[in-house]
Parts: sequence; structure tokens; C-alpha cells
Amino acid sequence: MPLLERAPDTGAASATRTVWRTCPLCEATCGLEITLKPDGKGGEEVQRIKGDMDDVFSKGFICPKGSTLKQLHADPDRLRTPMIRRNGVHVEVTWAEAWDAVEAGLQGVIERNGRSSLGVYVGNAGAHSLSSMMFTRSLLTGLGTRNRFSASTVDQMPRHVAAGHVFGTGVSVPVPDLDRTDHLMILGGNPYASNGSMCTAPDFPGRIEAIRERGGRVVVVDPRRSRTAEEADEWVSIRPGSDALLLAAMANVLVTDELADPGSHVTEYLNGLVEFSAAIQPFTPESVAKATGIDAVTIRRLAHELAAAPTSTVYGRIGTSTTEFGSTATWLIDALNILTGNLDRPGGAMFALPVAGGATTRGKPGSGRGFTVGRGTSRVSGHPEVMGEYPVAALAEEITTPGDGQIKAMITLGGNPLRSNPNTALLEDAFAQLDFMVSIDLYLNETTKHADVILPVPSQLQRSHYDLLLLQFAVRNVANYSPPVLPLDADQPDEWEVISKLTAIAQGQGVDADPAVIDEQSIERLVRSAVKDANGPVFGRDGDELLTELNSSGRSGPDRMLDFMLRTGPYGDAFGDNPDGTSLDDLLERPHGRDFGALESRLPEILRTPSGKIELAAEVFIADLDRLAAAQFGLEQRAMVLVGRRDLRSNNSWMHNIEVLVKGRTRCTLQVHPDDADTLGLTDGGAAQITSRVGQVTAPVEVTDSVRPGVVSLPHGWGHDDPGTKMRVAAEHAGVNSNLLTDHEAFDPLSGTSVLNGIPVEVAPVI
Repeated sequence: MPLLERAPDTGAASATRTVWRTCPLCEATCGLEITLKPDGKGGEEVQRIKGDMDDVFSKGFICPKGSTLKQLHADPDRLRTPMIRRNGVHVEVTWAEAWDAVEAGLQGVIERNGRSSLGVYVGNAGAHSLSSMMFTRSLLTGLGTRNRFSASTVDQMPRHVAAGHVFGTGVSVPVPDLDRTDHLMILGGNPYASNGSMCTAPDFPGRIEAIRERGGRVVVVDPRRSRTAEEADEWVSIRPGSDALLLAAMANVLVTDELADPGSHVTEYLNGLVEFSAAIQPFTPESVAKATGIDAVTIRRLAHELAAAPTSTVYGRIGTSTTEFGSTATWLIDALNILTGNLDRPGGAMFALPVAGGATTRGKPGSGRGFTVGRGTSRVSGHPEVMGEYPVAALAEEITTPGDGQIKAMITLGGNPLRSNPNTALLEDAFAQLDFMVSIDLYLNETTKHADVILPVPSQLQRSHYDLLLLQFAVRNVANYSPPVLPLDADQPDEWEVISKLTAIAQGQGVDADPAVIDEQSIERLVRSAVKDANGPVFGRDGDELLTELNSSGRSGPDRMLDFMLRTGPYGDAFGDNPDGTSLDDLLERPHGRDFGALESRLPEILRTPSGKIELAAEVFIADLDRLAAAQFGLEQRAMVLVGRRDLRSNNSWMHNIEVLVKGRTRCTLQVHPDDADTLGLTDGGAAQITSRVGQVTAPVEVTDSVRPGVVSLPHGWGHDDPGTKMRVAAEHAGVNSNLLTDHEAFDPLSGTSVLNGIPVEVAPVI
């Protein structure tokens, strides 16, 4: 067995041991050093968690969330046995009873209404789970329904849409080369609170500070003076929802002032520069100044500074994505990186080379089928499919509108859409009308309280871990695998077994179905596909021999699949052809991770567009510029608008049930500028009533000049005062649900992403 332990400093090796793993609670992927001690019952418990100083990527950095894995595992509210709702109350049952109820409920709905009556929602917790990443696809296929929804359309879908149209796949995402850039512009992101998103970079704050220490410059564009803005060289206060106009005007300056120079390394593989330059002409700095709230002189200066820096990179996140022009804004971010000559070069915006492979490592330039949307449309309003799913904004109407394909049963995986999705009052009414619902989740929360069956999964400390998705967007090419820290509870199936059994039951295989069958089918598909890939390292090999070698390890489930992906990835051992390559055994021998180096140029190898070129003037975005131009007047006329905000101690709503993360000052407050507070008659610590087109909430007021006039800010994910839940700590710090205010009819039509920032509201004091 690989050495995974070391004797503690105390010398009591028999009493304690130390293990290492990657934190699975956000996108930063920080390394943790975990000390275990005997629990007095023949097992072990966590004694201490701190940052792993030897981790090749995070080098000891840790945020407040990482140290709470102990509390999360021990949380008495965390579900450990299945629950069934009987007479409106959830009660604990055996796994056998739970599976019987799942079969009866799902098959009953299927028999009465067909498979098109099933709906599924996948929360963002799945992106942090190896089992979910590996086995959810089988579930989605096994359900046999097109009614698929996820947290992507309240988060990052515009980033995928822009990458897909321009570079060829939804995960061809350029990330800022933080460690080598001279000039970083951040729009709508607050990595001091979020630790970064769609840009995997442990100690993102430290990397920002290093830019300034080496003489570089950091500019933050945001309606709020966030913590990141406070640490930057410049804060540019922008009107919410107008990011695309600012970016278009900056692109206009680069073209008009003859500063656009993609560089010879890009020009050879670039289509559409002339067309893009012509389309961007109407967006002068003067024309967008009023709508953005940024004067023309500043806009010109920002563009010139980007072009003049030795290296520069533009990075945008949730604040740019969750607007009505989220996809076009994200495309324009890529355009700026291209026009300044900073795409695919050190210090600019580069592409990771994921160690476990993926869509960007298979095939070759020009071999892709291209990125398309609209392979189907939602039943009621005709919203186009994007990356295999429909907008969550359409979920409620798909449940409540009668007709063929009406959703009668829902499956939710690790999500809380009744707090994270738009117009949750409407969605709550819809969920109450379902004939059946089953949830895979750790908690009885605001969403799962509607479930007829809740299937719990092991805690994060009881699962193996590898950041299969997030390392595709990392600022270095690294790999880090973590075996389980603690064993499974008695009779507790692993997460992949829960998902696989649910898949088998949905397929009609009955409650006696063996999850191992799904596992065997999955690994065989993976291997058979790889040996047929003419561009892969095991092309033409005997698939049976490869399976035999994989099985000789005794592994199953996601670990066996991961081992194969590592061995056939760009740094893999290729089953012996590359002796220095990696594998799961290799990573087990390296508990602090393996660093494969800084990002390197990947053009043209990464391109999967049919042309094998970068499609800068993708038709969908050029056409959307007309809509953007027409929206300027409306943006100028908005009086008061609402934006969200992120807190370092929170990522998903279930983190509000961890005492150490919610103690102290109240964080669910409505931030209001002093000038607006005076005009509206609001007082610090008083209460305000916030009203939008679809809802109304009351929240405590925090008067602060960290928001620009005309903007109020309320964090997302709160509102834990619903009866029927089992989250004691969260209920004591309930806060208010900001998504009672978000409008289900407002979204970016190119990606289906809901507008969560720049929501028109009225604010008044509560007398």
C-alpha cells in the first residue's frame, strides 16, 4: 500500500495519524492536513484540520470553510439514513424501504404519464463530487427524459456558451495566467470572498497581491467596492447589467485607435477579425457612458492600459454571467484578450491541459462538430436546449402547465433550487403539485422537504475525491487525488452506488438491481471508446486486456474510472508506454499532489471548431450586438437595482448550518448607499421592504458607501425559516430569501441563464 500516513509530532503514532486531502467545498481545491485521533469506539474522529504546507498547488492556504469538514461530518442534522415522507412528516427508514418507495413512485409516474413526465435537477455540489461527476450522466440517460435542469443556468452557463462558439467546446475556457500577468482586470468577481470561480486558483487573493508586488496592476469593475476591489489598484464602479456595453466600448477603442493586435501566434488561427471590428463600431465610449455610469475618458484609458501592459488578462465571473447579456459579455471578455494579443500566451488568458483528459484533449483541430444549442426546446415556452439542459427559469411552468410531457416527478441531486433559483415562490407552488419526488442530499432542506424519499450520501470525509471538472480550469496543470479519510457508516452505500441504484430502478430493473452492473457498463464504455480513438494513447489496444489490468487493482466505481482517465490523459502512463506518466497509483504515492507545470500554449491543438479556427465573429454574438445596442436606453432609465454578493464563509446554502460559519455579525443584510438611505428614509440597522415585479422581502439595512448610488445588495442562499426542514443552526440565522425577488421571465436568451444581478426594485423603510 502507498504510504499515506506520517507519525504526528507528539510521538504518539499509535494514538493519532495524519492524512492529506483536497478540500471539496469550493473551486479553490486547497490541500488539507487532517489529524485523526481514536474516538473511543474503535474508530477515529478528526482532531484538527489545517492547510497542507506541502500541497503542490495551495501551499498551505486555507479559508474558513476548509476547517469545517469536521463539523460537517459530525453535524447531527446531516442525514445518515434514508427518509420517507409519511402524512406530511419525514421519518427515517431502512434502505430497503426507501428503494421500495423509489420504485413505486417512479414507476407509477412512468406507467401513468411516460418518461417525458420525469424531470431532474442537478445542483452545483455535483461539481465537487467525483462520484457525481462520473455517474450522473448514466442517471440522466437512464431516466429517458429531456427535462434536465441544473444550477448552471443560475451561474456559469454563459462562460460555456462563449467558449463553445469561439473555441469549439463548452469547456474550452481560457483562464487568467495569474502567476505571470502584469495587468489583471476583474469584472463581476470577488475572489477574496469566492476564492475564484471558473478559474481554479488556491490562494487567489495571494496571487492578486503577488501581481501588485511584482509591479503589476489590478483593476476591479463592480457595482460594489468588494474586498477584492479594496485590495486592487483601481475600483471602477459600474451600473449593474451594463458590463457588455463597457467591454464592447473597450473593444471599439482598441480597433479604432489601431491597438488591436492578436499577435502572430493567434492570427494564423483566427477567423472574423474584420467582421468583429465592423460590428463593434457603434459602441463608442461616449455612447455607453450614461448606461454604464463610467465616463468616456475612463473607458478609453482602461482599454489603452490593457493594450500597453507587457501582458494582461481580463477575467469575468458571476456578476457578468447572471445578466441579460451574460453570454455576449463573456464573449467580449475573450475578444479583449484576443485583440490585445494576450490569448494563449504566458501572462494572458491560457488553457489548462487537464491531467485526466476531457473534451479539449480528444480529437484534433477541425475535427469537432461545432458547438450548437437548440437541439430541442422546452415544452411550454420553447426555450432552446443548451448543453443538454433547459433554463431553470422554465422549471416551474414545466411542472404546472398541463399537457403531454408535463413534469409529474422530480429527481434532485445535491441542489436546493427553492433557494437558488428565480422566483422561488412560484417554484415552491410548483413542487407542491408534483406526484412524486426523490432527492439525493445531505440535508432535509427547503427543497428536499418536498421529496417523498430522501437518499443520503456519505459525508465529504467518507468519499474519495478528485476535482475532475475544476482542474480543467486551473491556473497550473496539477493533479491531486484523495482517498476517503473515514470509513462508511454501517449499511451506508457509497455515493456512486446510490446514484447507480437509482439509475437501475428508473430503468425498470427493480429494487434488487446491483449498482455494480451500472459500474461495469460505465467502465467498459469508457475503455471501448478509448481504444477506438485514433488520436488517443491506447488506440488499437486490446480492450479486454486493459480492463483486466484495471480490475487487477481491486478498484471499482469512480476510482477505477479515474485511474483509466489519468492513464490515458495527456500526462498518463498510457498503460506502460510512458513510464514517467501518471496513474491513480502514482497520485496515491504523492498525497500532496503532482505538479505538471505552468500553463503552456495550446493553439491550435485545443480548437474544436469545424474550421479548426478561433471564431471571433461567431454569428450568434454578432447578431446579439443589435439587442445590446437597443438595451442602452433601458439601462440608463433604471432607478434602483438589486445585486447579489458572496461571503467567504458561504458557498452552498447548507453551509449556513455550520455554527462556526454563521456566528458573529449578521451577514444577510441589504447594503444601501448613504445617499440612497437619506433619500429613502432608511437607517442603519433598521428594516427595509424590497419589492420587485415578482415578490417582496424585508431585510435589515446596512448603510455603506461600498455600493454605488442606485444599487442595493442582498446575498443569496438564505431564507431558512421554512417549517418542515431539519437545519437547526440555519434556522437560528434564517436571513431572507433574495430569490423571492428574481424574475423568472428575465434571462439571457443565448444561454438561458437567469438575471440575478441588476434586478429593478423599489425600496422603502418598514415603519
